[in-house]
Amino acid sequence: MRVTESSLQTQFIAQVNTLESDIATTESQVSTGLNYTEPSEDPAAAGTVDNYDAALAQSQQYTANANSAQTALNTESTTINQVQSQLQSLRDLALEANSGTESSQDQTAIATQVQQIQSSLLGLANTQDGNGNYIFSGYATQTQPFTQSPSGATYNGDQGQPLIQLAAGQTVATSDNGATVFNAPTGNGTFTTTAAAGNTGSGVIGATTVASTYSGDNYAITFTSAPTPPATTPSTYNVTDTTTNTQVVTGGSYTPGGTIDIPKVSGGATSVQITLSGQPATGDSFTVAPSTSQSIFTTIQNLVTALQTDSVSSSTSTQLTNAINTAINNISQSLTQTSNVQASIGGRLNLVTTALSVNTAQQTQLQTSIAGLQSSNYATAYTALETENTTLSAAFQAYTITEGLSLFKYIS
Repeated sequence: MRVTESSLQTQFIAQVNTLESDIATTESQVSTGLNYTEPSEDPAAAGTVDNYDAALAQSQQYTANANSAQTALNTESTTINQVQSQLQSLRDLALEANSGTESSQDQTAIATQVQQIQSSLLGLANTQDGNGNYIFSGYATQTQPFTQSPSGATYNGDQGQPLIQLAAGQTVATSDNGATVFNAPTGNGTFTTTAAAGNTGSGVIGATTVASTYSGDNYAITFTSAPTPPATTPSTYNVTDTTTNTQVVTGGSYTPGGTIDIPKVSGGATSVQITLSGQPATGDSFTVAPSTSQSIFTTIQNLVTALQTDSVSSSTSTQLTNAINTAINNISQSLTQTSNVQASIGGRLNLVTTALSVNTAQQTQLQTSIAGLQSSNYATAYTALETENTTLSAAFQAYTITEGLSLFKYIS
């Protein structure tokens, strides 16, 4: 095939254009620090970087979520600590009131302190976060969860527990609703014992125990006889399962400080045991019922009401003692409940901390991978640029020499 001067020139120009394009690309890599500025320059790398960018943005959103959850949980944890401190002070006051040495004036003063704690707890129950959201309202974060009422306080929130996503398929609860935090089982957590309001004796409810055979039924303990002082003969009592309307104890014997054993069925093994002190009068009664959930504010209001009752008679004093004992048991249950919530918060904070650590490592890896695809190697780019410039210069020199050897220059 014949190679003309025109074809040589065309080839030379094409090669020069290619070299100049390469030089322009390399110069861009040197000046911008990027391997490419347009996806078309490296479609495969650009596609991979897009995927990495999307994963990075998602991971960064998870980090923002985790930081938000951490702030919310720390706020709740701090509030729960303050609630527990107030509950402990409340229990100490109840124990003081139950010491047997307090005058009527002392009880009134204690009632005032209890009311102050009630007000403080109500403020804590209505805690808001930095964005003005109520932390104990469930999903209804713009609704004040508690308002004071004659029974203590009314809960206005819902039963929800807000969640936030920490990773694909992983969420964490950022708060607990007020119904969970400020309600607790009554009594010993399984059953509660109550003295009848009309009791005239000095019988006071003490420690209670429950066996695995407890059926959850309601029971009534009724004293059928009591000795007349100074006699010390035992009292007698009957126990009726009021759920099944069955008498399970007939003619039980009781002496002050003793226990009353309640079987599931007549003659069966003990399922509930109650310790009484003092001497119940004939006709006095006590009830046993399964524990229910009760607001701490109701417990406090009941305690205030009992303390404000003037203890002028032995029966009133006994009723006060039983009321205070009931309050102490319920406050203890609230302390246990808030401790359980606090433990749950601690577990969730650990989960958030782990998620933050995982996200940080993932983001570092993604950023490294993106940089590896996008960022140019300055040393390599400078070397390539020098080589490309040298090649272009050599090409011009070679073409000049080739043009000088053309036979047309010798034809006149």
